[in-house]
Amino acid sequence: MSHRAFLSAGAVALSILAFPVASHADDPALTQAVHAPTRSPKLVDRDGARHPVAELSFFGITPSSTVVEIWPGGGYWTQILAPYLHDHGTYDLALGQPDGTPIEREFGLSPKLKAMLDGAPAVYDHVHLTAFGLHHPAPAPAGSADFVLTFRNLHNWMSEGDAQTLLRGIHHALKPHGILGIEDHRGNTRAPQDPKAADGYVRQDYAIRMIEKAGFRLVGTSEINANPRDTANWPKGVWTLPPSLALGDKDRAKYQAIGEADNFVLKFEKVGR
Repeated sequence: MSHRAFLSAGAVALSILAFPVASHADDPALTQAVHAPTRSPKLVDRDGARHPVAELSFFGITPSSTVVEIWPGGGYWTQILAPYLHDHGTYDLALGQPDGTPIEREFGLSPKLKAMLDGAPAVYDHVHLTAFGLHHPAPAPAGSADFVLTFRNLHNWMSEGDAQTLLRGIHHALKPHGILGIEDHRGNTRAPQDPKAADGYVRQDYAIRMIEKAGFRLVGTSEINANPRDTANWPKGVWTLPPSLALGDKDRAKYQAIGEADNFVLKFEKVGR
C-alpha cells in the first residue's frame, strides 16, 4: 500500500484547505505563457508532471503581480513566469551567491541559466536578478513582494541547517498578507523526519510547522503534484526518480514508470509585519 494511505489525521484534515484551481480559460495570459515558443522542449515535456497552469493558478498570481522566485535551478518556472509578468508585473530571480554555502553556490547564475536569459532578450529583459542565501536572507526589499515562490528547495535549506533564517528572510520581503508558495518532495509520514532531509524528502506536516514558525499561516494545500506511486524510499533518495535517474540505466524503466516524486504544494500567508 502507498505511504499516502497512512497520512495522519492532521494531514487529512489539512486537505480541506485545498483551494479550487482556475481552469486554463480563466487566465488566457497564463496559458499563453505556458505555450511560449521560447520554452525548452525538454522542460515542456515535464508539464504533465508539474502542472504549471494549475499550480500558478492555485497560488493566485496575476500578470500584474510582483513575484520573487527563489533559486530557479534550470529555469523551468522562469520560462513561464518571465513572459507572463513581462508587460505588467515584476519578476525577480533570487540566486545563490559565490560567498554562500556549497548548495547556495550550486543555485547561483549558472552558465546555462545565463545563456537562457541572454538568448531571448525580448522575453527576459525585465527579469531582475537578486541574491538569496545565508548572507543575503532577504531576497527583495522589505514589504515589496506580492508572492515569493520556491519549488523543491526547502530540502536544500534543511540540508544546510539554515531553513529558519531563509524563511524569515522571505517573510521580511513579502508585503503584509503576501503569499509564500512552496512545493517540495513529500516524505513518508510513517518515518521520522531527518532534519537534514538527506534523501530530499520532507514530511508535509513537518514543513508546515517549520514554515509557520517563521511567521506564516497555512491558507491552502493542493494535490496537484501528488504521485501515489512514490513510496519516498529509494536507493538514491528522491534523485532515484525522474528527472535525475541517479542510478543511470539500472532499473531505469521501473523508475520512469513511477514518474517524478510525490510533491506537496502549499500556500502560506504572511502574518504580522
